[in-house]
Amino acid sequence: MGLLSWLVFTPIVGMIVIMLIGRDQHKLIRNLATFTTACELLLVIAVLAKFDLSQTGMQFAERALWIPQLGVYYHLGLDGISLIMLVTTGLLSFLACVASFGIRERVKEYFALYLLLETGMIGTFVSLDLFLFYIFWEVVLVPMYFLIGIWGGPRKEYAAIKFFLYTLAGSMFMLIGILALYFASTPHTFNMLALGQNQFALHFQQMVFLALFLGFAIKVPIWPFHTWLPDAHVEAPTPISVILAAILLKMGTYGFFRISYPILPQAARWFGPAMGILAVIGIIYGGFVAFAQTDFKKMVAYSSVSHMGFVLLGLAVFTLTGFQGALLQMFTHGLITGALFLLVGVLYDRAHIRDLNSFGGLWVKLPVYGGILIFCSLASLGLPGLAGFVSEFMVLLGSFPVYRWMTAAACVGILLAAAYLLYMIQRVLLGSLNPKWAHLKDISAREIFTLVPLMILILLVGVYPKIVLQYIAPTLEALVKSVGGTLA
Repeated sequence: MGLLSWLVFTPIVGMIVIMLIGRDQHKLIRNLATFTTACELLLVIAVLAKFDLSQTGMQFAERALWIPQLGVYYHLGLDGISLIMLVTTGLLSFLACVASFGIRERVKEYFALYLLLETGMIGTFVSLDLFLFYIFWEVVLVPMYFLIGIWGGPRKEYAAIKFFLYTLAGSMFMLIGILALYFASTPHTFNMLALGQNQFALHFQQMVFLALFLGFAIKVPIWPFHTWLPDAHVEAPTPISVILAAILLKMGTYGFFRISYPILPQAARWFGPAMGILAVIGIIYGGFVAFAQTDFKKMVAYSSVSHMGFVLLGLAVFTLTGFQGALLQMFTHGLITGALFLLVGVLYDRAHIRDLNSFGGLWVKLPVYGGILIFCSLASLGLPGLAGFVSEFMVLLGSFPVYRWMTAAACVGILLAAAYLLYMIQRVLLGSLNPKWAHLKDISAREIFTLVPLMILILLVGVYPKIVLQYIAPTLEALVKSVGGTLA
């Protein structure tokens, strides 16, 4: 069994062991789940160490015939695009697992579902067979539905059902697109690499691209398909909000990179301007709505709509710099927004409310928490020297030669990010201390442990982005050439 298979199925092994343990052995279950996610992270580091930077094709490939009647293969592989998402998944899954130690109810079921979720996410990012990709994509949906619906907030059932129905509707469109590709290919195949060699007619490409676009757009989510996201984020427990923001949203944009663009290049270019318009609307809309929020968690959720708009804008311009910025934004958004959701959870665990107007002056009582919150907020608003700046700047640099007015409009989103994040800092940390919060204790060692790795990476990527770009550049150069883009 290859390294990627170990990555995919290690969480399943952990899940099975947890299901065999007694329900009341909470400490053992937590430790076993953490050990499993730590093993996953070590396997990701091993893949990172063995990854050949000079290659543009798939590495660590595994292929075995699975369903002969349909020509379905168990086909796994990895390139620079997959690698970045694998690193994000491995790191954030481990940190969110540590953050899950606060879960007190139905601990056994929670961590079993959590590990199943990790298998689905890893499998999605390394699958090279569309049938296998679709199975892992759907595997993610089931545990996420229960994790929100059982361990969520007061409106958890509503949020879980809304998330499930939206995502299932998107999956239906995606399945239609996958089946269309299968029957149109000669010979019939689900192999992503082989499908990329087929020359499909433009009209067919447009129809299939639209079907796949709807599936991926709902997951991202792109405006106007975003309405499930704030409810899911607000009601989900903090660790699941982290996973949702840092990893699940990226599955949609990853689908564009892995499936839509290589297989349907002409349609991708045809839809490019429309995608750019939707991106700019999402950037500005998300910023304005985030500014209007009084719920801390909902503010961060709407900021994701705005920040993911930059990913879509980078995808829409078909330049190497734009593609690099988009993929880097997927990575940096995962780090920064994951950290912000953890910080929201730290405060909620102590105060049991998220109303920004109810706080004030907390820096006096929570100096360490305040410093970390300011650092992560500055990264999110795009302060030079931190990771958020590099990715958004590359997107704008890549998009300016292609869509100047869209680039100018997208800059409004950066101003709005500064506005809503600085306004949040003012309401939470500055001013006079509300006596109601005089009893609050500063951030704990376990909570700091979940945040420090993210902060180190945010600073490291901000100062030296080549540490990420060197892994993704060769793959993206090949992708730009295949879609007829510009190597600039």
